[in-house]
Amino acid sequence: MAGVTDRPFRQLCRKLGAGLAVSEMVSSNALLWGSKKTRRRIDHAGEHAPVSVQIAGADPVMMAEAARFNVGHGAQIIDINMGCPAKKVCNLMAGSALLQDEALVGRILEAVVNAVDVPVTLKIRTGWDPQHKNGLAIARLAEQAGIQALAVHGRTRACGYRGEAEHDTTRAIKQAVFIPVIANGDITTPEKAVDVLAHTGADAVMIGRAAQGRPWIFREISHFMATGQRLAEPAPAEIGHILAGHLENLYDFYGEYTGVRVARKHIAWYSKRQPEGNRFRQHINQIESAASQLAYVHDFFAALTAQQELAA
Repeated sequence: MAGVTDRPFRQLCRKLGAGLAVSEMVSSNALLWGSKKTRRRIDHAGEHAPVSVQIAGADPVMMAEAARFNVGHGAQIIDINMGCPAKKVCNLMAGSALLQDEALVGRILEAVVNAVDVPVTLKIRTGWDPQHKNGLAIARLAEQAGIQALAVHGRTRACGYRGEAEHDTTRAIKQAVFIPVIANGDITTPEKAVDVLAHTGADAVMIGRAAQGRPWIFREISHFMATGQRLAEPAPAEIGHILAGHLENLYDFYGEYTGVRVARKHIAWYSKRQPEGNRFRQHINQIESAASQLAYVHDFFAALTAQQELAA
């Protein structure tokens, strides 16, 4: 979720019901900590506690130092990334590539846990490839090292995001360890969230791509779990209001030039299921100013609202 779960998006997801929102990955390479990208990623102003920061790398000493650095900049939870399947991460033997070397995994976990006085959590995949699903072994290493919670994405690194996530491995992990286990992967509806929790016995579910353009999915899941009933889909007027607030926070966070460009992917996700969405996106992607972008979004959702009222 790098490039997506920035501070404005995390704040919005928390506002709409997410219990915890984890930061974008912060590299363990200290040479990058002064970059504009990293400075944004360690900016937690206005975020509700607890602030969870994800770190990525393959060297135990560097990872320990990264944990200390981020705690010094406001992190209240350190999350270790051993789940990212991206080639640019795995080529550095970080992310899910680490699952190939269990001894190194153990050294990293122990180094980070011993480096800070805040809880350390871990995100993994089920293994490196379908023939090498060692998620259970990694989970046991994590528990022994003092990891406080474990999130499991139900695919191997080799699977990327293809096919369907499987949650049998998560179920086996939950039955084998005592630390909280969080199920992740293809949880796109409230019903799926409840099914996965029931199947795995997990303590929570983690939502990633399903929140893109639908950050209200968190309140939908909470409502369904509490009542067994589905919330109605938000009306165009509410979607427009949520999106407008999101855009304003993006402009404030990134500045106008970068904010307008970061906003385009979010606008595309929000409008994906709306009538005339393709035409809308073709036009809005040509807009260069924040005021014009925001005005066009307002006009689009106002028109959808008027159409809905006429049809009622």
